[in-house]
Order: sequence, then C-alpha cells, then structure tokens
Amino acid sequence: MNMELLQSLETGNISTWMVLGVLITFSIIEIGFGFLKQSQRSKDDWTLEIISFITLSLLVKPLVLGITLFLCAAVIPDTEQALAWIPFGWACLMYLLTDDLIQYFYHRGAHAHPFFWKLHRAHHQAEEMGFFVSYRNAALYYLLMPNVWWLGLVVFWGGAGPAALGLVIKQAIIISSHSRVTWDAPFYRHKLLRPLIRLLERIFITPAFHHAHHGQSKADGVSNPNGNFGNLFSIWDQLFGSAHFPRSFPVAYGLPQATHDRWHAAYLYPLAASSDPKSELSRGFKKHNTTSSKPSRQQVEAGKTYLWCSCGLSQNQPFCDGSHHGTGHQPVVYVAQKDANLSFCHCKHTGKPPFCDNSHLTAK
Repeated sequence: MNMELLQSLETGNISTWMVLGVLITFSIIEIGFGFLKQSQRSKDDWTLEIISFITLSLLVKPLVLGITLFLCAAVIPDTEQALAWIPFGWACLMYLLTDDLIQYFYHRGAHAHPFFWKLHRAHHQAEEMGFFVSYRNAALYYLLMPNVWWLGLVVFWGGAGPAALGLVIKQAIIISSHSRVTWDAPFYRHKLLRPLIRLLERIFITPAFHHAHHGQSKADGVSNPNGNFGNLFSIWDQLFGSAHFPRSFPVAYGLPQATHDRWHAAYLYPLAASSDPKSELSRGFKKHNTTSSKPSRQQVEAGKTYLWCSCGLSQNQPFCDGSHHGTGHQPVVYVAQKDANLSFCHCKHTGKPPFCDNSHLTAK
C-alpha cells in the first residue's frame, strides 16, 4: 500500500477520535441536564448501543475500508487519486451530498423491505432518545450500508481529508439529532427566532425533525415514523415527499407493539433470534393478512384521531397496530369531526381511504 493510502488511513483515525469527542461532549451535556439520571434504559439497551458503537468504529468501518481499498487497487488501479485535484471544500461538499443521498435511500429502503427492517428495527425499539441511540442497528445493517463502502472509494480516489472532515460534520449532526438535548426547542417557542430555525430545518436535520421519525405513532400529530429519513440534510425528504416539519416533539417513542428482545437478538440478527414469540426477530414469525371482504362499522368520537390500517396486516382492524413497519405502507390519519358510526374499508381497495366505497364488491 502506497504512502498516500497510509496517510488516508491515518486521517480516518483522526476523524474517529474527533467523533468520539463529539459523543463525549453530548454525554457531558446530557449528564449535566440530568437526562442520564432520568433514563429508563434497560441493561440490554445500553449493551446494544455500546457494543454497536464500538464494533462499528473499531471493526466494521476498518474492515470495509480495507476490503474496498484492496478491491479498488485490484480492479480500478488507474483511478487512484482521481479526486485529488478537487479543492478541499468542494470535495468535502461532494462527499457529504453523495453520502447523504445514498444513506437516505438505504434508510428509506430499510423501512420498506422486511429483511432490512429487521436489521434496522433495533434503532426504533428505543423508547427514549439519547446520543447513543444513533448507533442502534444490527451488525449486518452496517456491513451492508453502502455509505461505508462509498467512504472507501473516496479514500482510494484521494479524498480522505475531505471525507474525514465530512464524517465529523455528519456525525455531529446525527448525534445531536438523536440527543435529548433538543437545542432547537427554544427557536420554536420564541417568535423572533422562528425564521432562523425554519431556514436551518430546510437544509439540515434538526432534533425535532428526527425525533418525529422515532415517534411511536402518527396519531399524536407530530410523529412521522415512516418519513423524515434524512441523516444530515433534510433536502432529500423534501425532494422525495417524505418530509414532515412538526416543530415540536413526540409524546412517545419506540414501536407500537413493544417486545422483549435481548441485545444479542437485535444486534446479531439473523444469526440470533428473539425468545419473544411476538417479536419479528423470533424464529418462524409471520405477519398475516387480516383483510375482509366486508367493511367494518366503527363508532368514532368527535376530535379523536384514528389511524386506519392500509397494509392489511393489523391485528386490530380496521385500525393500525404498527404491523406496516417493513412493508412500505403507512397508516391513514383520520380525525373524527363528530360522534358517528362509520363504515371503514376492510378490504384495503377503497379509493376513498379510510372509508368503504364498495370496492370490496369488485375486488378480486
């Protein structure tokens, strides 16, 4: 390996230490505000988060980086240092934009495909936010993450310095958006500060924007668990129709159906499995179609919010119970205008969701 690549690896080590510094900073702040003392995290939560961070930093990233550099040297040796001519600032911006766009689609895909959802599910099991939540994912989720491989390409092409700075910027935003230190909250409360935060949130991920992604249910009017997929920039969510700017915070975090998964079941899936039969991570777990050819009559209360199941997998038909996670479907929000007995679609073919339009009479 030539001197340039050795220097690239050293630059990567420096960025790792800088990210660790960001983590320590947020841990000190959270301790100072008493958040860690108030934490209800279980031993399994802490174990999963700490092990995930350590293995990602010291094992997964170095392993993938080494494999990528080896493959590039063997397959595309003539492209080595291809980006070295680009000015540092522009190279850093190029790295960040490309990296974040790739991660947006990878993250969004993890909410739409069952297997990848199970790798990502641990991230959404957290029932409270905190800086270490940033790293809750199965090991295989990170091994398959295209961003880690993209980093290796950029390093091979001579962009190690810009990528190292980009990683620090990106991790600072990600850690802050997961933290309980909601620095943007005062901006929403004070009229004079609102224009500034509304500009910032249209570019970067703020705590309110990302906390909404971790909210338990859209029924609170704030949460957007199947949207707000961005990690650094909110521009991708805006471009691809998945953005929701709540400017407040969810009333509850985590999954609608809580399960008792040990840390190793979440982290080592699919090699390990949950002992909780209700968990998607348990052996042989299957979601069942619960649709019906007849509409469902339901009494609703004025002012109450209902989530209509659109995926057809809920065990609480016609309403959502969270079974849509990993399917790409989202529940439909309905706020009752008055007390009434209504006919909700149960076949999921209606053209007027959430209500029945007699599509069940013609559906095959």
